[in-house]
Amino acid sequence: MHAATKVISAGHAVTRDGEPFAAGPVFASAFRSAGEPAASPYVYGRYHSPTWSAWEAALEVLEGGPAVAFSSGMAAVTAVLATAVPPGATIVMPSDGYYAARRLAEGWFTERGLRVRTAPTGGGAQAEHLEGAALLWIESPTNPGLEVCDIRALVREARAHGAAVVVDNTTPTVLGQSPLALGADYSLASDTKSLTGHSDVVLGHVATRDAARAEALRTWRTTTGAIPGPMEVWLAHRSLATLELRLARSCANALAIARFLRTRSDVRGVRYPGLPDDPSHAIAAAQMHFFGPIVGFELPDRETADRFIAACTIVLPATSFGGMHSTAERRARWAGDAISEGFIRFSAGCEHEADLIADIADALDAAAAA
Repeated sequence: MHAATKVISAGHAVTRDGEPFAAGPVFASAFRSAGEPAASPYVYGRYHSPTWSAWEAALEVLEGGPAVAFSSGMAAVTAVLATAVPPGATIVMPSDGYYAARRLAEGWFTERGLRVRTAPTGGGAQAEHLEGAALLWIESPTNPGLEVCDIRALVREARAHGAAVVVDNTTPTVLGQSPLALGADYSLASDTKSLTGHSDVVLGHVATRDAARAEALRTWRTTTGAIPGPMEVWLAHRSLATLELRLARSCANALAIARFLRTRSDVRGVRYPGLPDDPSHAIAAAQMHFFGPIVGFELPDRETADRFIAACTIVLPATSFGGMHSTAERRARWAGDAISEGFIRFSAGCEHEADLIADIADALDAAAAA
């Protein structure tokens, strides 16, 4: 079955006449349960939920391994850091990956004995730091710089050093890239972004083919209470049916925008893995099915970037990405990444290509003229 077909039916039970195509959300903190708890499929809302079960079944179909849903992408990051390695272990992380994950590892977890090494994503530099490491953390493409690494090659290096591998797959989603098929032990994502794509839920998940690792993640979720709400999960499952359609449109828009930006003399440093001459294109084309909705580019300075954002009318100023609406932000305002003050992280939505490019062109002209 093609991905466009899988996302429509994944996780939904076969229905009978008179039943809806998909079940509604189940709102329950407790379930009727007599006798031994293990004899009942559902007992208590912090342990499990029929709505979670359907969503996780859908993710398993797409990921190729059991999935565990979490209340946010950072809750999923925390669960992997807490369960994948023993106390005092060493992990290798990208120095240019999502800053909140790096900050968590280098802060709270380092204070509790974890040792963190960092290296850039480009060129597979993390491979040089694997000696004695228990976990390799990969993010490809990176957020926000859009650097790409050869996941298969890094997995081989990690295996040679006895390290497990987690891939933060938020930017491409599971339809854009398949970490478990590329050899990773864990596939992690903030489902808040493109996977759900409507900018109305906060969720995350982790998938793994290893039953013991999946059980450790579930136990962590139950113990810490990092559980998703049934309404958010149901909304996510509902949104999954349009994932392939949304990705196809937003990625086509992203490529068109990147090409347009290359024609502007007032724009530099355009990055998009889908551009044939992008430094990451060859590797990205070998392991990605969609190149993602994010385009990165630089304007001359902070003031020009702020004027550009303010002048956009269709494109909205916002910090997340992967939604139906196109958004942009001057990313350096968060001070977590090694980027210029004029760096723009642009997330292409599902509007018409011509309208987006016209809006961007007008905003660039206005920013330059001020």
